[in-house]
Amino acid sequence: MNMKRLYALRGATGAENTADSIRSNVSEMCLTLFQKNNLSPEDIVSIQFTMMSDLTAMNPAAALRRGQNEFDVSNIALFTSQEAQIDNSPEKMIRVLVTCYLPEKSELHHVYINGGEKLRPDFASKK
Repeated sequence: MNMKRLYALRGATGAENTADSIRSNVSEMCLTLFQKNNLSPEDIVSIQFTMMSDLTAMNPAAALRRGQNEFDVSNIALFTSQEAQIDNSPEKMIRVLVTCYLPEKSELHHVYINGGEKLRPDFASKK
């Protein structure tokens, strides 16, 4: 029997403060995360984004809904909040937390791209 359990997947991407850049980078980050972890829309409970205050051109949740057609997120709860402002934090970053069901003992693949690698080099180095 293939039992599933609840997991949390992480990721981050940099973006310029334009709707096109946010849409493109959020879509790339999320699609890569979904593919690397063999997720289907039915596996996902929710997707939460945080973004730095210097990114104001588009909400990452709206960016994911509008930025791709390969993965249907229309029935997934999406939420965005502003990242806490901490001294020396990297600029123009969008982070994601995907809560999902995967088979027990799954190897998790987190995705840090487009400048997000500096946040978690330990995860970014795993290709």
